[in-house]
Amino acid sequence: MLDRRTLVAGALAAGAVLAGALSLAGTVQAQDYKTRYPELVFAKIPDENASGTTDRWTPFVNYLSKQLGMKVTLRIANDYAAVVEGQRAGNIHIAMYGPASYARAHLTGAQVEPFAIEVSADGTRGYYSVLYVKADAPYKAIQDLKGKNLCLVDPNSTSGNNVPRYAMDKMGIDPEAFFGKIVYAGSHENAVIGVQQGTCDAAFNWWNDEKESNLLRMARKNMAKAEDFRIIFKSDLIVNSPMAYLTSLPPDLKAAIRTAVLDVATKDPAAFNAIYDGKQLPFQAVTHKEYEPVVDLIKFVDALRKKKRSS
Repeated sequence: MLDRRTLVAGALAAGAVLAGALSLAGTVQAQDYKTRYPELVFAKIPDENASGTTDRWTPFVNYLSKQLGMKVTLRIANDYAAVVEGQRAGNIHIAMYGPASYARAHLTGAQVEPFAIEVSADGTRGYYSVLYVKADAPYKAIQDLKGKNLCLVDPNSTSGNNVPRYAMDKMGIDPEAFFGKIVYAGSHENAVIGVQQGTCDAAFNWWNDEKESNLLRMARKNMAKAEDFRIIFKSDLIVNSPMAYLTSLPPDLKAAIRTAVLDVATKDPAAFNAIYDGKQLPFQAVTHKEYEPVVDLIKFVDALRKKKRSS
């Protein structure tokens, strides 16, 4: 006859077996995704020169590799579209986008999920597009630049192309007809250099606040003097940049990536501060919903392009 002690002992033994099985299953699952993904590729849109991107993001990639227990490789893309296409093809597992380039990836069918967002030093999750001219230039507003040369950044740049085009359309300005020449500089740094060297009379760029912007980053690297430039336009607030991974990654791998990224500021402050020069707050969790307005913006800009081609 079974007594109470026998039943309790049997239950404990069964529990131990079950716990062991679950632990083994978890270990096997972890080993499975490491077998399926012996290497993860992390890519960053090229908003500055390649060496600057490498210097900023290599410590983070090393941290991520250590936290995940697997190799993570930093890929330096030639342009924004290369990051979008890399995720569409499944060759880039994790990417740091701008808002518009993420929206472009979403609209072109890339199976990606945003999971972390940048946070500005003042706690906001947004930034601005600004238009720079030389400090001693006579221009006071965009309307003063008729017939002049304009530097944009990249067709998939948020602050360097899409938001400016949206804003100028609201002003009744057709950039291709209004400006003497439009130059796609390829990066935010190159756009500023275009104004510095006289290639362009004005350049759009990103700006967080008075304490941080692409121009101030360039000044810290002795690439430009902030006092040599003046802002004549500032956009409405734009949602900050997202980090996104492939939806096809195993759930436990995505969870491990998400946890590592959200914890980097506390677990490896040096790696996090290398990215932002200590000028931003830790990453926060985010979902696609926050980027739906940007998706609508890209649709609007695409419609403008189609309208111009057909006219």
